[in-house]
Amino acid sequence: MINIKPILILTLVFSIVFISCKDEVYPKPKGYLKLEYPNPQYDLIQNNCNYEFEKSEFATINYKNNCWMELNYKELKATIHITYRPVNNNLESVLKEVEKLTFEHTIKADAINSQSFDNAERKVYGKIFFVEGNSASNIQFHVTDSSKNVVIGALYFYSKPHYDSIIPAVRYIEKDIRHLIETFKWKN
Repeated sequence: MINIKPILILTLVFSIVFISCKDEVYPKPKGYLKLEYPNPQYDLIQNNCNYEFEKSEFATINYKNNCWMELNYKELKATIHITYRPVNNNLESVLKEVEKLTFEHTIKADAINSQSFDNAERKVYGKIFFVEGNSASNIQFHVTDSSKNVVIGALYFYSKPHYDSIIPAVRYIEKDIRHLIETFKWKN
């Protein structure tokens, strides 16, 4: 006669060993892209225009006609387009036009927030707009001396906008734009 007790005990021991040796299955954690950008160093741009400011060494400058320029961030595939407009007793209409261009992005934007800048000592007054969402331009700004000059800037990327993918680059360039505005100076 076969004694079943040792077979049951042996089967139970092997089952416990076999089951307990498996690794636990856990959900895979989300992976995040770690982007590292260089610490910015700034240079004063000097030109024949009515204004000057400091730009990041990471950006190259491409001058256009009428004191327009582009600050190109080749590694980030982005450009800040800078437009100069003289004011001829039409400051209010120029600023309304600038804000109208910004708010045309509301079709694709999730939100548009703004922040004003005011440096009475340098006569630099302006506003920066943060356009959240899959819009063509995520940051737009303008500075004026409130009487003769307006400079307008807009950040564009060379790709279809996917806000969640470009947000690290937007935040990096945002710091450069803030520095640009803080160091902005009118020459006349």
